[in-house]
Amino acid sequence: MKIIIKFHIIIIILFLTACLSPNSSELAESVQPTNEFKLTNSPQQEGEIVISRSQYLDKLYGFWLGQSIANWTGLVTEMDKIGGEGPHGKFYTRDDWGSTDQPSIWGQGIPSDLSENIDFVFVDEGGVWGSDDDTDIEYIYQHLLFTHKTSILTTVQIRDGWLKHIYSEEQSPFGLAEDGKQQNFLWVSNQRAHDLMLKEGLLPPATSHPENNKEYEMIDAQLTTEIFGFFAPARPDIALEMAHLPIRTTARENAQWAAEFYVVMYSLASYVDSSLPIKEQIQWMANTARQRLPNHSYSAKMFDFVKTRYHSGALWESVRDDLYQKYQVNQEDGYDITEKKLYCNGCFASGINFAASIVSLYYGEGSLVETIKIATLTGWDSDNPAATWGGLLGFMVGKAGVEKAFNRKFANKFNIHRTRGNFPNNGIDNFTQMAERGVAIIDRVVVAEMGGRIDLKNDVWHIPNAGIVIEPGH
Repeated sequence: MKIIIKFHIIIIILFLTACLSPNSSELAESVQPTNEFKLTNSPQQEGEIVISRSQYLDKLYGFWLGQSIANWTGLVTEMDKIGGEGPHGKFYTRDDWGSTDQPSIWGQGIPSDLSENIDFVFVDEGGVWGSDDDTDIEYIYQHLLFTHKTSILTTVQIRDGWLKHIYSEEQSPFGLAEDGKQQNFLWVSNQRAHDLMLKEGLLPPATSHPENNKEYEMIDAQLTTEIFGFFAPARPDIALEMAHLPIRTTARENAQWAAEFYVVMYSLASYVDSSLPIKEQIQWMANTARQRLPNHSYSAKMFDFVKTRYHSGALWESVRDDLYQKYQVNQEDGYDITEKKLYCNGCFASGINFAASIVSLYYGEGSLVETIKIATLTGWDSDNPAATWGGLLGFMVGKAGVEKAFNRKFANKFNIHRTRGNFPNNGIDNFTQMAERGVAIIDRVVVAEMGGRIDLKNDVWHIPNAGIVIEPGH
């Protein structure tokens, strides 16, 4: 799909530089800003952060690729293990990697059709990645920012975008789900928010207000809004402003704070000291993003518990088992799931899935492969944490880094119409163009929101360094 609205794509053949990955020559392109942007050829000024636009293009490609690999791998074990008695109670361990996949809670005795064994799911060159709920609403938000030529989406733009691109259950063309209803790839708070928009005419943030949406503490916003962190590189303050309303479309309180934690992590990926070992980068980013979690919240206490147990030398399986006992069974730190009568003991809840994600983040220690493995085996809604960290680490290593991690090439095409509708080219897109649109959005953010500059001659952004001051969520 060609981008012809305001941001004309000019292919520039560049000599590879040390800042680009060795196999990323096909991404050595830049998106040409129009004259509405503040261009400069001046050198770096004190207090600025300078980021290569062409390198960022490569990183955004790595994000979409890493997230897709992790999403589809995590789907193999999604809801296989949620604790308790019965076949879904005993959690997987590291020894189960490569073993036969077990049925999910809704699998009716049938394992995943993605893979017979618990293993990575790849789409090779010439194939097409399919969208899922971990990628499709992020795709919608990027599309809305790009087509509306804005940095901050309005309530009406979000509502109209959801209703245009997300099918209702009655209109869905995707066939029947396990419960006999039409499948529209929406669950819990996303589904309720969509119903409130479509049937009751509500706009965000009313769609997440507890009086309207009892699912406001579910996981939904954690997997649909992380991308806003990448749209504001090195400026989590701007990223949080951009993500404010999208997060509150479906989430409040702990679910909102967890989603904001992920947004901050994604923005910090452009601020962290890249000379540090990757494990230390990840831990610095996590510790910094922790400031967004109010100390009284169960999200903060979950994070602190996992971090403390990690540094004690405990095995990740032991930490995961303790999380189950501490929160799903004992319901400590205000984690109340019984009174709210949540489906399957709260296995779609923000809290337990956020805690599980911190397990894979810390114990993966910055390795893309190991982080996805642990996230896939940890349990509950396993594809969500896997996709979140697969996207972050994919961004940090770029396209070539993802390929090197798995020692193979992957498909470039992406089918958003697997789960959503009404996009150009019958929904067939590709990671290169998706990354180009992301860069075009950042051009606008750097100038309009950050007061920065675009140095077209050197193909870089000059971003005012505001430091990292993160206020706790409220």
